[in-house]
Amino acid sequence: MGVARRTAEAGQAGRTRHSVENSVAWTLRNLDSVVALGAALVIGLLDVFGGAIQDNVVSGATLLVLAALVFGTLTERRRRVADIQGAMSATHRALEDLTMVRSLTGAELEQALDRARHRTDRWVFKGGTGTYLRAVTLPVCIREAQLQRRSLTVKIDIINPADEQACAAYARFRQTFAHRLDVVPPDSWSADRTRKESFATVLAACWHRQRLDTLEIDVHLSSVVPTLRFDLSASCLIITQDDPRRVNLLVERDRPLYDYYVTELHQSREQAVALDLRRTVPLSEEPTVDETLRLFEGLGLPLPTSFTDGDVSEVIEKALRAENPYRR
Repeated sequence: MGVARRTAEAGQAGRTRHSVENSVAWTLRNLDSVVALGAALVIGLLDVFGGAIQDNVVSGATLLVLAALVFGTLTERRRRVADIQGAMSATHRALEDLTMVRSLTGAELEQALDRARHRTDRWVFKGGTGTYLRAVTLPVCIREAQLQRRSLTVKIDIINPADEQACAAYARFRQTFAHRLDVVPPDSWSADRTRKESFATVLAACWHRQRLDTLEIDVHLSSVVPTLRFDLSASCLIITQDDPRRVNLLVERDRPLYDYYVTELHQSREQAVALDLRRTVPLSEEPTVDETLRLFEGLGLPLPTSFTDGDVSEVIEKALRAENPYRR
C-alpha cells in the first residue's frame, strides 16, 4: 500500500514538474506578450480600484505597454523573416537537385568526354561492347597517365561474348535503331559482330595492361543487354545512347546522383563475370593468332571453335585499331 502511494505521489510530482516546465517555456517564448498584458492589467486595476494614480504614471504605463507591443511585433517579424529565409533555402536546395543533371547535344558530348578524360585517374565504363572505349577513351586516358606519370584505374562492364543469347539480343536492339544512325562506317549489327567487338575489348584491356605497369584494369562480362552507356571519371558521369543525335546526360561529381551511380555500377559488376587478367600470356606489339588463342584460353573465355584465323585476325584488328564509331 505504501509503495503504491509513493508511486502515485511520484507520478503526480512528475506531472506537476512537467506542467511547470511547459509553463515557464511558454512564458519565455511569449515574454513580450506577457509583459504587455501584465503591465496593462496592473495599471488598469490600480486605476479602477485605487483612484490615486497620477496621469504621468498612467502615461508611463501606456508607453510601457506600447513598447512591449512594438517589441513583440518586431520579434514576430524576425521570426517570419527567418521562416521565409529557411523556406527559400529549402527551395534553393530543391532547385539544385533538379538541375543536378545537364543535357548534352551534338558537339557538347565530345567536349564533355574530353574534359572527363583530362587528368582523371579512374574510368568506369558500362555498356554494350566498348567500341568507343577501345577507339578513344582507353588510349587517351593511358596516354594522359603516361605523360603525368601517375596510376590509372579502369573498370569495364560489357556483354559476355560467350553468351550467345545476350549477343543476339544486343544485335537486335542495335539493328532496330541502325537506320537512324549517321555513323562511319554504316556497318550492320549481328550476333557475330557483337561477339567479336566484346572479345576485342577484352584483348585490348590485356594488351594495354601489359604495357603500363601503373594501369589497374578489370573486365566484367554481363549477360544483361544494356540500352545506355555509362562513362564515369573522377570529375563526372556521362550517360549516352547509341544515337549521337539524341540528348545525353552529364552529372557532376559533387551531385548526389553521381554517388548513386557509383554504387549502381559497382553492384552491376558484382553480378557479372569477372575475368582474371593476370592469367594471360605475353602479347607482342602485334599479337599473333596463336598468342590470342592462348590468351583467351588462359582467361577461361575460349574463342568459338567456328572462328577461323581470319576471324581471330579481325578481333586483333578491332582491339588495336578500333575506329571511332561516331566519327563525323
